[in-house]
Amino acid sequence: MGSQNQTWTTEFILLGLSRDWSTQVSLFVLFLVMYLVTVLGNFLLVLLIRLDSRLHTPMYFFLTNLSLVDVSYASSIVPQMLVHFLAEHKIIPYLSCAAQLFFSLALGGIEFVLLAMMAYDRYVAVCEPLRYSVIMHGGLCTRLAITSWISGSINSLMHTSMTFQLPTCTNKFIDHISCEILAVVRLACVDTSSNEVIIMVSSIVLLMTPFCLVLLSYIQIISTILKIQSSKGRKKAFHTCASHITVVALCYGMAIFIYIQPHSGPSVFQEKLISLFYAILTPMLNPMIYSLRNKEVKGAWQKLLGHSLD
Repeated sequence: MGSQNQTWTTEFILLGLSRDWSTQVSLFVLFLVMYLVTVLGNFLLVLLIRLDSRLHTPMYFFLTNLSLVDVSYASSIVPQMLVHFLAEHKIIPYLSCAAQLFFSLALGGIEFVLLAMMAYDRYVAVCEPLRYSVIMHGGLCTRLAITSWISGSINSLMHTSMTFQLPTCTNKFIDHISCEILAVVRLACVDTSSNEVIIMVSSIVLLMTPFCLVLLSYIQIISTILKIQSSKGRKKAFHTCASHITVVALCYGMAIFIYIQPHSGPSVFQEKLISLFYAILTPMLNPMIYSLRNKEVKGAWQKLLGHSLD
C-alpha cells in the first residue's frame, strides 16, 4: 500500500520563473497588462468582425475562431501563473493540473490545424478567385473549423490520459510555469522514452502535417502571384496573405522548436521562455498583426470609429 500511495499525488508545485519576490511582483504587473491587452484586443477584433458586414467572409470566420482560441489558450495558463507570482506556495491540485494540460494542449493543436485551414482559404482566394465563393461556402468553412477543434481535442485527450497514468512516486515539483506536457512527463519515476516518442510522432502529425499543407498552399500562391502581370495586382495579392504568413511564422516556429525533438531540444529555462512567448505574446500580437497589416480591418476600424465620433 505504501508504494501505491507514493504513485499518485494530490497536488503539484510549479517552480515558475523566479523565486525572488521583487522579480515576481514585476512579472505579475507585466504579464497582467499583457493578458488584459490580449483579451481586449481579441474581443474587439471579434466584435468588429461581427459588426461590419464587409468582414462576413470565410477569412474572417476563421480569424474569429483564431481569436477565440488565442484568448482561451492564454486563459488556460496566465491566470494561474499570475496567482502563483503572488503566492508563497505555488501549488496546483492534481485535477487542475490535468485540466490545464488538456486545455492548453488542445487549444494549441486547434490553432495549428486552424492556420492550415486559413492557408487553404488564402490559396483559393488567390489561385481560384472566380470560384472562391462557390468553393469556400459556409458549410465547408464550418466543417473545416469543426475539424480543427475535434482533431486538437482528441490529440490532447490522448496525451493527457497517457501522461497522468505515469507513476510520479514522490516527485511533485514541476519545473515550469504551467503543467506543460514534457515537464509533467519528467516527473515520472519510470522510463518515459515511449511517451516521448509518442509526443514526437503526434507533434509531427499535428504540427508538421498542417505546416506542410501551409507550405504547399503558399508555394501555389507565390507561383500564381508571380504570373500576375501588373505590379499593383501582385502587391494586392501579397497583402492578402501577409498577415497570415506572419502569424504562421510565430505560431509554428515556436511550437516546432519545442516539441519535435524532446531529447535534443532547448533547456528547461528556454522552454519556459518559449512557452511564455507562445502563451502570452503570440495571442497578444495576432489581433495587432491582422489590424495593422490588413486594409479591410483598418477600414472597418475607421468606419466604426467614424460612426462613433459622429
